[in-house]
Amino acid sequence: MRTIRKNTEPTSLTVHRQSPYSDYDNYRDKDVLRQSLVEEQRGLCCYCQSRIHPNISSMKIEHWECQDNYPGRQLDYQNLLGACLGGKGRTKREQYCDTRKDNDDLCFCLTDPAHPIERQIRFLGNGEITSDNVNIKNAINDILNLNRDQLVTNRRAVLDAFKQRLGKGPLNAARELEKWNGSQPGELPEYAQVMVFWLEKKIARNRA
Repeated sequence: MRTIRKNTEPTSLTVHRQSPYSDYDNYRDKDVLRQSLVEEQRGLCCYCQSRIHPNISSMKIEHWECQDNYPGRQLDYQNLLGACLGGKGRTKREQYCDTRKDNDDLCFCLTDPAHPIERQIRFLGNGEITSDNVNIKNAINDILNLNRDQLVTNRRAVLDAFKQRLGKGPLNAARELEKWNGSQPGELPEYAQVMVFWLEKKIARNRA
């Protein structure tokens, strides 16, 4: 997970919200909304950071505060995120991200720059994600299921591949960080925050 910097909302969403009897279900321009969400998230699911594309077969439009409990926020662009399908159709044990979250509340907000989520989580060498904050740790495991086996394997593979590159010669950590942290335009690599965490630690050690 990484903090998401929200862009200007699609004009069609603004117009629709100002129309009588408007709600999320009768908003007809969801393709444009998906495109906007994917672009500002640099092509990654807001939670697990797997690749998403702006179409209904690749992603879901996630309401951080769910529509059932917070109907007043159903058309609030600041409340809308792009998430992967998260094992939709599988058993709850196999679900993750928004599909697993359902109507549960999260104790953190991915669009709050005053409390960046990347400063509250850690990535372990075995591919697991954790937090020193007990509530966030519980949300990671129980609400979002971000430590399901396949996600752990995918994150570990990203780190292992980078370590193999290190074995072939020295790399400029600061320059490499630009590739993973969003400094450069375009899509981010999948599970980018794993490498951001690792590279920032490496740079800090080198400065010590």
